[in-house]
Amino acid sequence: MSANVYRRSEYLRALWPWLPLWTVVALLAIFSHGPMPLYSTRTLAVAWEMWSQHHWLVPYINGAPYSEKAPLLFWMIHAGWFVFGVSDVWPRVLEVIFGGTQLVLLSLLAQRLFPNRAWVAKAAPWMLLALAYAFLFGLQIMYDVLLAVWTLAALLCLTPKRHREEPRWLLFGLCIGAGLLTKGPVMLLHVVFPWLLGPLWSDWARQHRARWYGRGVLSLLLGFAMLLAWAIPAGFSGGDAYRHRLFFTQTAGRVVKGMEHAQPLQSHARPMWWYVMMVPVLLFPFSAWPRMWVALGTLRKPLDSGLRFTLCWLAPVFVTFSLISGKQLYYPLPELAGAMLLVAGAVALLRERRPALAENGWLGTWPLGVGGIAFALFLFALPALVAGNHLHGEWFDGTAPYSRSFGAAFLLLGGLLLLRGRGEMRRLAFAGLIGTLALNTLFTLTLWHRYDLQPASQMLGAAGAEQRLIGIEGNYEGQFHFAGRLTQPITELHDGASLQAFAKAHPDGLVVTHPEKLSPDALRYALLVQPFRSSWLVIWPAASLADLRSGTTPPEPSQPTQVYSTGEGRYRVQP
Repeated sequence: MSANVYRRSEYLRALWPWLPLWTVVALLAIFSHGPMPLYSTRTLAVAWEMWSQHHWLVPYINGAPYSEKAPLLFWMIHAGWFVFGVSDVWPRVLEVIFGGTQLVLLSLLAQRLFPNRAWVAKAAPWMLLALAYAFLFGLQIMYDVLLAVWTLAALLCLTPKRHREEPRWLLFGLCIGAGLLTKGPVMLLHVVFPWLLGPLWSDWARQHRARWYGRGVLSLLLGFAMLLAWAIPAGFSGGDAYRHRLFFTQTAGRVVKGMEHAQPLQSHARPMWWYVMMVPVLLFPFSAWPRMWVALGTLRKPLDSGLRFTLCWLAPVFVTFSLISGKQLYYPLPELAGAMLLVAGAVALLRERRPALAENGWLGTWPLGVGGIAFALFLFALPALVAGNHLHGEWFDGTAPYSRSFGAAFLLLGGLLLLRGRGEMRRLAFAGLIGTLALNTLFTLTLWHRYDLQPASQMLGAAGAEQRLIGIEGNYEGQFHFAGRLTQPITELHDGASLQAFAKAHPDGLVVTHPEKLSPDALRYALLVQPFRSSWLVIWPAASLADLRSGTTPPEPSQPTQVYSTGEGRYRVQP
């Protein structure tokens, strides 16, 4: 057996068992319920509108060009639809493929950066797959997991191989371009600092600075050339307003707080310290593992190149994201792989330099074990608490019939985390992954009915097929277009005058409202009533709603209102 074949076989063996375990769990979780509003449904709506209206160059949503995102993810969804037909199955499988690819790339990156510490390459993927937030967000049909793939691939191109220290500049530029086509210029933020700070972690960069920066600039230009090859013709095709948002306000609106725009942007402005407060959430369950914090706290110079690389990546990105006005938990998703790389490297160094701390039982996973057992005891007691009127609420009432089965699962996971000895990190990763799957399953059984827009989408889809126009009070986020296979825009109605004008122009149209509480009129005159999140979703005949809003009694409906409630986690129509 040649050396190359042997190395490949060794690496394939290293993938077992974390890659198949994660794939099975991810598939179970992502198909346990339908696409989540508003993240997944919005992405599917854009892909569907591009597909149904043949807008292959410019993304569209609700009949207008969509400047929020670049088109690569939509094109990848279309590629599957060409082969398998239009459904939400392929987009979900695609997200699972992205997640598995991310784990593999992280393992390869760890091998490159820590060639003398094989444990890091084995541990880092386990750690990443166990992160609860990253796993749950990976179930969304969104752009950020694909962006993480291109980020890791680009950074992998910068790192030295066994027989080649110089980066693969062409591949580096192509990966940057793919990331730019996934989510726009923010891709640069995820990869530019390890390149700019290359001499701090790379011997080759320190010895060949001119070549490092010269060829790096060419790689960046290649990436932006790929973006412009799409953006320039798309800008001219989408019109002046789309072109202005695409090239100017789209990115600036997230960076600069209070910047004025002709149209509202998804800026998500939050204070500078917000990400600091969210670190425990992003890193859970490892944020509750004392050994991780001790390992990070005992890092001392000299640090090897792998740890210097992760610090050159994470620290400036974290500071930059904190300074940017727009903040969401998933914005630094690609950096979670880097965080687990840093943690794995720090723990490996702790095992070498301070074995007493590396084996100290008080620094183990017992806090999570105790927490898991406490949660299990709560789940065991929940049916009695609900029956005795001590606890009330949607989640408590819905969880009670299932709580003892899930309590047994968390009791076992808690016991697993109380074990000591070798394999502590893998036990934590396994428990974190299975615990997150259990919580997702519990959500599906108890709360998914408040997010499932299938009944409303079916009614709106049937109306759209009859060429009846649809309006909605407030903003529309595309939540009905894909599930209802709508081909006409939904009209946004922001005041009473626009509602009256819509009803007058389209007396056979429908209007969607989102009341906090149901009124008797909704149960009498509406076509459909269903729960949505913490409020309600009501579909009205436009003429009836307009009459009610103007103080006129509408004609009696020809059929009773479809009122949806839940039974055993599924929708049913109340008679």
